[in-house]
Amino acid sequence: MRRRDFIMLFGGAAVWPLAARAQQAERVRRIGVLLSTTETDPEGQARVAALRQGLEELGWTEGRNIKVDYRWGAGDPLRVRAHAAELVASKPDVIIASPSSVLAAVQRETRTIPVVFAQLVDPVGAGFVASLAHPGGNITGFANFEFAIGTKWLELLKQIVPSVTRVAAIYDPATPAAPGFLPLIEAAGRSSGVDVSTHNVRDVGEIERVLNAFAAQPNGGLIPVPSALIVNKRDFIISLAHRLRLPDVSAFRYYSANGGLASYGVNNIDLYKRAASYVDRILKGEKPANLPVQLPNRYELVINLKTAKTLGITVPPGVLAIADEVIE
Repeated sequence: MRRRDFIMLFGGAAVWPLAARAQQAERVRRIGVLLSTTETDPEGQARVAALRQGLEELGWTEGRNIKVDYRWGAGDPLRVRAHAAELVASKPDVIIASPSSVLAAVQRETRTIPVVFAQLVDPVGAGFVASLAHPGGNITGFANFEFAIGTKWLELLKQIVPSVTRVAAIYDPATPAAPGFLPLIEAAGRSSGVDVSTHNVRDVGEIERVLNAFAAQPNGGLIPVPSALIVNKRDFIISLAHRLRLPDVSAFRYYSANGGLASYGVNNIDLYKRAASYVDRILKGEKPANLPVQLPNRYELVINLKTAKTLGITVPPGVLAIADEVIE
């Protein structure tokens, strides 16, 4: 063999391992996403857009080095369970699942595939993690608020509409965290001279029956406790509240943006963008067990003045002064 041929052969052999390592480093990673909304829901699309943005800023781009499989629960527990089983069977590198009803379905299917949540109440009490600082299993993520925020919803409703003496808190019993808000809302009602009645609802028929009966008496208000059902049926609830002239305070901006009177809570879209940082760290080898659950760092108060005018409500200047956003 000539010396030149030997050098070329040796050099080529040295290049192959490098090329193989580069190819391996750029291999496509698989991410499963299961959310509670419908695919066409603007809120669901906003969550996905925030997640994509967060991933792209960290160097993960769909079609290049990640493949993302999306599933949409549409507030249907049977669909959620079926999608959870499908995603787990596909063996992705990591799953993103929110809120608690969706995460519970995924947890039933796997205790090994890493899971990141982006919108959850009381992950310790719900049994998803051992502690906030040390999750300890295959699940970690970004919590949105504590049950005590229910007190604020009641107080805010009373501040905006002082004439309110009765409040209906509707919740979906299929959502693990939902009932946790109720004792605090009731306690806040007793402190404010407001009679709080709690109602579990499973579909629009029950929501309509409960609110029609409640609105038969005057001076009522409404708190829709957050859940997949409440999110997916928010347009119906808002329309019904308008017709029955029930002022309402909810947990998220999208509720007020769609016509609810007011909302107080975290910027949940930001949580999905922040969740991308944990997906990135897991794809790079870190374990969910060692990634502490992150708590929100900002809350926002949104007032819909257009809705207030429709209901004949004059929002006190003091409340408007502290609002982060006023929709007119």
